[in-house]
Amino acid sequence: MSEVVQKQVRDGVALLTLNRPDRLNAWTAEMERVYFGMLEECAQAEEVRVIVVTGAGRGFCAGADMHDLQALGDGQVDVDAEAVLERRPQTFPLSIGKPIIAAINGACAGIGLVQALMCDVRFAADGAKLTTAFARRGLVAEHGISWILPRLVGPARALDLLLSGRVVLAEEAQALGLVNHVLAPETLLEGTLDYARDLVVNCSPASMATIKRQVYADLDRGLPDALAAADELMLESFTAPDFVEGVTSFLERRDPRFAPLGA
Repeated sequence: MSEVVQKQVRDGVALLTLNRPDRLNAWTAEMERVYFGMLEECAQAEEVRVIVVTGAGRGFCAGADMHDLQALGDGQVDVDAEAVLERRPQTFPLSIGKPIIAAINGACAGIGLVQALMCDVRFAADGAKLTTAFARRGLVAEHGISWILPRLVGPARALDLLLSGRVVLAEEAQALGLVNHVLAPETLLEGTLDYARDLVVNCSPASMATIKRQVYADLDRGLPDALAAADELMLESFTAPDFVEGVTSFLERRDPRFAPLGA
């Protein structure tokens, strides 16, 4: 198990835990490398159908490690522009063909909020604090948040959150559309895992992968192109084994036996 990210797989669900609790799971280059690597492993693993991401201890991810930011600000570390461009983009989770669900258990700020927004569904603990934070650190809307945030909450609300860097609690975040579900802190992880296990049992991995691709691709398509693509995919689905199994299992009143996705 990695020191900075832990992985457990059970009942078709991979639980990835950001694991720097003494630093509220502050983001580092090592954490990014390990986390994205684990996402790729999960994408290739047939035994994994759904991924849940949470944080160890009291926080989800409090943003970039302040020691790293201070070193950059003091000129102690040179920014390697070429290395930055060669890194996987922070939108990498959107390319994973399996659902990724965030269980936001506490502080979620800056690049930590970016990671939560790059998940497909978000659960949050009652009272959890979320903030973009960038403007309050002299930074810009980094890592694709200026693309995803307006699509989730609309441009005016996105600008409010980005310009002010104000803290919103989970309840307001749900009202804004930042998170899907708010649960009591003591039930957050189990409630998120219950949701994930329901997807494992009842939903076609191939269907979920296609739906995820459709949703993110259609954000940049016009309606005619989106409809044309959906019609083509629908015709393909009628001849796929999962369609037959989905209908048959419903008529036979049993859990479906959908094929896994892997390498």
